[in-house]
Amino acid sequence: MSLGTLDIISFFGFLLLVIVLSLYMSRKEKGTEDYFLAGRGLSWWLIGFSLIASNISTEHFVGMAGRGYALGLAIASYEWMAAVTLVVVALFLLPRFLRAGIYTIPEYLEYRYHPRVRTLMAIFMLLAYLVVALSAVLYSGALALDTIFGIPLRPGIWLIGLLAGVYTVYGGLKAVVWSDLLQGVALLMGGLFVTWLAFDAIGGPSEFFTRAAPKLHTVLPWNHEEMPWVAVFVGGLWIPNLFYWGLNQFITQRSLAAKSLADGQKGILFAALMKLFIPFIIIFPGIIAFELYGDAIQNPDQAYPFLIKELLPVGVKGIMLAALFGAVMSSLDSMLNSAATIFTMDIYRKWVRVDAAPRVLVKVGRYTTAIMVIAACIWAPFIAGFESVFSYIQMIWGFISPGIVAVFFLGMLDKRISYRAALAAMLGNIPIYGAWLYFLPDVAFLHHMGITFVLLVALSYAMSRAYPDSHRPQMPEPQHINMESAPVVKWMAALVVLLTIGLYIVFF
Repeated sequence: MSLGTLDIISFFGFLLLVIVLSLYMSRKEKGTEDYFLAGRGLSWWLIGFSLIASNISTEHFVGMAGRGYALGLAIASYEWMAAVTLVVVALFLLPRFLRAGIYTIPEYLEYRYHPRVRTLMAIFMLLAYLVVALSAVLYSGALALDTIFGIPLRPGIWLIGLLAGVYTVYGGLKAVVWSDLLQGVALLMGGLFVTWLAFDAIGGPSEFFTRAAPKLHTVLPWNHEEMPWVAVFVGGLWIPNLFYWGLNQFITQRSLAAKSLADGQKGILFAALMKLFIPFIIIFPGIIAFELYGDAIQNPDQAYPFLIKELLPVGVKGIMLAALFGAVMSSLDSMLNSAATIFTMDIYRKWVRVDAAPRVLVKVGRYTTAIMVIAACIWAPFIAGFESVFSYIQMIWGFISPGIVAVFFLGMLDKRISYRAALAAMLGNIPIYGAWLYFLPDVAFLHHMGITFVLLVALSYAMSRAYPDSHRPQMPEPQHINMESAPVVKWMAALVVLLTIGLYIVFF
């Protein structure tokens, strides 16, 4: 697909606008709280947009659309159940995190358990960001560029990684959230435009719902190999959702930077409302690609890029390319900043240089960002060996997410859980989950996650009984933040739950 002069101007103009605005908005970031948490001054609307822009990337436009192409609307449960999960995060987890005044999610585990538990989670998260999150976004973004514009995979990976790294290294979280705002708007507008073109190509909504009816069911049999309804509503799907939206630094760093509890809660619930409508601009086009071009598409992950290639009119290719770049960079910059925060605050300041000055910590954060970019670019091409990038992401997270979810929620709900139990649960997650995958490969990995979680809870209680803690660390007092909620928060939470139930009824 060739690019015209107008396409090239719009593409580079958008990238320049993102970088310049991001660097300008973060020009006064000097200390650690400024660089890593945007001075703890983010408003609810900026938090909400940043959450969505950071979450929705080419792993969705490539991976989730690809699963829509192959499986159908049932894959939307990842989005709709995520909205309900965000209600839990806003009402249950966020008040505890803000009250503790933490920089990172692993830091909470030190106050609840022991410094060793904090360090273990930090190491797990850094490895997971490198092997799963960063690499998957780089790969899926480069795959889209290859399919649509003919840019080879490896050069595309390095191009995306280096561009995203530039302003993240310099500006910190404030640069990230402002770039997310621009890129999120471009992404949503681009997605709506492609959806409109796809509906037009298939003959309108009525024709789509008639032809695609078999793929528009969200509740599948309990023993389905990928999305069994038991795992969706009461089982394993809750594990990756609670981990990703509540305990993942990449996502929660925005809400930790809220200027008040009310702003953090409203921002999270605002993102939950937007999350409910994401499947209509990602999964519907994937299903339409199956109906229109099923014979021409060999790899489901190429469904959305192929649709763009076939339907996009001349003159807007550069804008769509910019939107795709924005989708990738809004996730990459968030992950990079979060990885830098974890390494700097949970490892470097904790174990290497306790008395490091703020300027030194900021410098370490920037060096960490640069190293993570390079390492992720090196690993990303290896993901091509897996059948689906979306399945790769969800499955690999399972090696750490059940243990982390168990450690956090048991620690919050039961004071008897000891730090040795927490270490055993997090370390035991790897062999237990790996064994389920190896011995029962035909069973949905969501079931593997659910069973692993139950076993780790049992292990935690057994270890706590055998090796109880002799002391209990104390949570720090919160600093300079308004911990009052707002009446509208409960109404927003109720609206999210009711809309989710309504969507499942409509697309049962």
